[in-house]
Amino acid sequence: MRVFSLFLPLFLAGCIFGGGDDRPAPRPASGPIRERPGGPITLNGPTPRETQQCFADLSREGVRYSGLPDRDFGSGCVVTGAVQLLDIGVPVTGLKSMKCGLARSFTAWVRFAVAPAARQMLGSDLVKVETYGTYSCRGIIGNGAASAARMSEHGLANAVDVSGFVLADGRRVTIERDWRTGDGQVRAFLETIHGSACKRFGTVLSPDYNAAHYNHLHLDMGRGPFCR
Repeated sequence: MRVFSLFLPLFLAGCIFGGGDDRPAPRPASGPIRERPGGPITLNGPTPRETQQCFADLSREGVRYSGLPDRDFGSGCVVTGAVQLLDIGVPVTGLKSMKCGLARSFTAWVRFAVAPAARQMLGSDLVKVETYGTYSCRGIIGNGAASAARMSEHGLANAVDVSGFVLADGRRVTIERDWRTGDGQVRAFLETIHGSACKRFGTVLSPDYNAAHYNHLHLDMGRGPFCR
C-alpha cells in the first residue's frame, strides 16, 4: 500500500474498510442489503486513468491519504478507487473508505467553504468536522421498503454523512441541534455551507429532506444534481 503525502500551505479561500465511527449514529435501521457472509473479495485490475488523476489531484493539494484495494463485499456493495483520508488540514472523525472523487470534493468543501465560513460568519476557526461515516453496505433509508431495496451510495463508499463542526472557541455546531436554531449567525453558516455543498456534490440531503436526515447532511457523488 502506498501512502501519498505532499505538504503545502493550506489556503482557505473560499477509511479504512470496517473502521468504526467515533460514536454510533442514531439513525434508522439499515435497508435489507447485506455483505457477503464469507467476507469481501479483493479485485485485481488496472487502476483507471480517472482514478489515477484523482490520486494526483489529492497529492497536489497537500492531502495525505492512503490508497485502498478494490473490493467486492457482495450484494452490489463494490468499492473501487477508494482512499483513506489521513490529513486534510482539519481533523475529521468517523471516516471509513471513500471513493477518490468523493474524497476530493469533500476535502475542497471543508477547506474552501466550511473553514472560511466558520471564520467569517462565526468568528472562529474550524478545528474539527464530525461525521457518521462513509462506507456502509445497505440500501437507502427513510423512504419506505422500495427505497430500502435500492443500493445506497454508502454501499459504494460514495457518500459521507456530516453531523457537526467544532470551533476553536469551543463551540460545537451540530445539524441535529442547530439546523433550525434561532441564532441567525449559525443559521447563516449552515445555509452557506449547504449551498456550497450543492455545487460540489451530486446529491445533498439535509433535515429538510426527510426524517432520516434529521441529524446530518448526506453528501454523495452519485446521481444528481439533487439538493434539499
